[in-house]
Amino acid sequence: MKTILLISPYWKEDHRWMVSSYKLADLWQRLGYKVIVACMGSETKPLTKIRENLFLITRKDFFLKDPWNYGISLGFSGFVRKLAEQEKPDIIVVNKVLFWSSIALLRLRIAGYRVLLTTDALVGITWWPRGKIAQVCAAIYAWTLGWVILKSATKVVFFHPQPPTVLRKLGIEEKSQVIPTGIDPKPFHDAEKIRAEESALVVTYVGRLESVKGVDDFLAAAVPLKKQYPHINIQVAGWAKPGHPLLERYHHDVAFLGLCHDIPALLAKTSIFVLPSHSEGLSNALMEAMASGCACIASDVGGNSFLIRSGVSGFLFPAGDREALAAHIRRLIEDKEKRESLGLQAKKRIEEVFSWEKVGEQYRLLFDSWTSGT
Repeated sequence: MKTILLISPYWKEDHRWMVSSYKLADLWQRLGYKVIVACMGSETKPLTKIRENLFLITRKDFFLKDPWNYGISLGFSGFVRKLAEQEKPDIIVVNKVLFWSSIALLRLRIAGYRVLLTTDALVGITWWPRGKIAQVCAAIYAWTLGWVILKSATKVVFFHPQPPTVLRKLGIEEKSQVIPTGIDPKPFHDAEKIRAEESALVVTYVGRLESVKGVDDFLAAAVPLKKQYPHINIQVAGWAKPGHPLLERYHHDVAFLGLCHDIPALLAKTSIFVLPSHSEGLSNALMEAMASGCACIASDVGGNSFLIRSGVSGFLFPAGDREALAAHIRRLIEDKEKRESLGLQAKKRIEEVFSWEKVGEQYRLLFDSWTSGT
């Protein structure tokens, strides 16, 4: 059995959940690999078996809150190198560029290891935090240390297509390819039947209440529609710090559900799903909503346009344009036929392009060529 060492910023904590790492590790162990995940977290934990062929080891970090959302763990790179020496993995993957954990790639390359870098976004280049100071810092970081990390990687896998001009400017076009994280659609198969039995029309956002996610835009666009359409229910599922200003402002009109663990059940009762991010990679929340057959509305950023064909499998709108977002929500409230059509096409697109069956085969081919040295 071949071993994969996956280096991730985080694993699965309330406000530090690296979904792409969690999904990839699950997919790879299903493909028959032993997967060891090394990440940062709120406390140091020894190597622990999560389930068959999946292991986790964590090193404590210091976490900078929103809008930074950035952890720092001194000595993490040395910790990862020692782990690589002990476990002798066949494949080493660093997930996400620019997080502190990605600096380990440089240490590993200096030690002579080949390293695969996976990422869904280029922070400071194609993905931006909200806030001018954070944006300036991200750009400086991206074109200095971030560029060195990208150049040093043996190969780079993006979860969604990046602008060719950017890849050429970075000098990584020849060693880059696209493989999405994908999704297992099986947990969402019964969603249409459950939704058909629901009398309420539910509009949902799923994700953290961070500034870059644009939840403020969603609520500002959706809540006023309740005056015209009192039968709609608006809900937000995701972690938020106590006393978050959006909770204080909208709690009379919106159901804030907190961290939800049964997302398939939540989406099965959702008619309209909204992802209003100002920057985005390849959103797991959007893929889940599409797999569930929700009528989806998303901002036209990052991987959203890779997932959605606007007007066919969902609606796209300019990030931050609350009037356009409200117009799309209103259209779908009034037009049941369009809601159902978008939902069916969204589910079809996930099954045809982003299912784990399709994605798994792409990773199997990549790892086979990697371990054979081709």
